[in-house]
Amino acid sequence: MNAHKHQHDVSSQRIGIVFLLNFFFTIIEFVGGVLTGSTAIMADAVHDLGDTISIGLAWLLNKLSKKNPNDEFTYGYYRFSLLGALINGVVLITGSAWVLSEAVPRLLHPQMPHAQGMFWLAVLGVTVNGYAAWKISKGKTLNERVLNWHLMEDVLGWVSVLIVSILLLFFDWPVLDPVLSIVFTLYILMNVIKNFRQTIKLFLQSSPDNKMLEDIRNRLTSLDHVCAVHYLHLWSLDGERNVLTAHLEIDQMITALEQKDIKQQISERLADFSLAHTTIEFELPEEICRDD
Repeated sequence: MNAHKHQHDVSSQRIGIVFLLNFFFTIIEFVGGVLTGSTAIMADAVHDLGDTISIGLAWLLNKLSKKNPNDEFTYGYYRFSLLGALINGVVLITGSAWVLSEAVPRLLHPQMPHAQGMFWLAVLGVTVNGYAAWKISKGKTLNERVLNWHLMEDVLGWVSVLIVSILLLFFDWPVLDPVLSIVFTLYILMNVIKNFRQTIKLFLQSSPDNKMLEDIRNRLTSLDHVCAVHYLHLWSLDGERNVLTAHLEIDQMITALEQKDIKQQISERLADFSLAHTTIEFELPEEICRDD
């Protein structure tokens, strides 16, 4: 127990350090983007703002996950991550739209950014994000693994800015800056919109996996003495922890021992799905379903 608590505390500490690094560096990016006149740096600043929000929420959730369910949040605090994902999506979509509104006109009338300033910001970006990625790569939790991928994307983004800044130091190609910012932004939008749609569906309690739902229905219907399944509901708390409820119609009056045997079968047949919460109700012959 102490070892698990220590691992949790170390994980929270790592995420906290990475959050602070990203938070302060994002501020530097926005200021640097304005001073250098680089839309590519502004695009990456918007990306880093989204990552900062994600990391901050991951840090908060890492702490909240230690709290047990209570009378107010009976399922626990896992669903907060969906709220965080929605906020993050709105911020990134709004920021990306603003970057595109700035970058697209510059394709027609490109302006030379301050290449030397871009270069030094890119060096700082690779250093800070590289250190953050290295720091979080030591973690084993799901939160840390996901954040590590975000940070590695940031490192590659800053490497691209570094390459463009070097080219601009030697060649008068100002169009490279808006082109890079548009590529960055479209890549961000493509991923954000895909995740945003999935988050909204989960937030509205849609089934996380239709094939899983059908498989569960088939397994429950094939149980001994089960003639039908209705009010079968499958939804997700946070995209990882799924919840299942169902009513099973029993074909004849059965003993308590037979009910116990069916419950054991249910446990075995649903074990593959790693459900976080399961509620199954039996309905005996001629029993009226109270939910009708």
